[in-house]
Amino acid sequence: MPDTPFSLSLRLPDEAATGRLAERLGAWLRPGDLVALRGDLGAGKTALSRALIRSVTHPDAEVPSPTFTLVQVYDTDLGPLWHFDLYRLSVPDEVIELGWDDARAEAVALVEWPDRLGPLLPADRVEVDLAHDSPDSRRATLTGYGTMAARVAAADWTL
Repeated sequence: MPDTPFSLSLRLPDEAATGRLAERLGAWLRPGDLVALRGDLGAGKTALSRALIRSVTHPDAEVPSPTFTLVQVYDTDLGPLWHFDLYRLSVPDEVIELGWDDARAEAVALVEWPDRLGPLLPADRVEVDLAHDSPDSRRATLTGYGTMAARVAAADWTL
């Protein structure tokens, strides 16, 4: 029987709180993990990704958005980290050409627009759904699926 998903909601009153959540995620992740980032355009997916990547590389690391390249790969304290932005993908199988199998086998994967993966979206994942709470604040809903449900439930997400 699959693990029951576990969700929690966090208020992010400002960009600094988003950065703290990113640091918590960065400290919590391990090779093979997948973080699916959901939210409307401008919800903060790329900002969260940048802060997370900087938390596991260097605070001043250059972290370009993969909007046009579709994927950026980083050497991090966790090992390789692949940051995918799948907004422009037409069909799920296109992600294979981007190195999807390698990313899943050896690395942490951050995926913006995970709905574009269709059936390739792994059962074991954590989803971070970002939504505007007010013009300056966000609400982040973290949901662990599969084996990641228990890990999300056991972690300290105090910001």
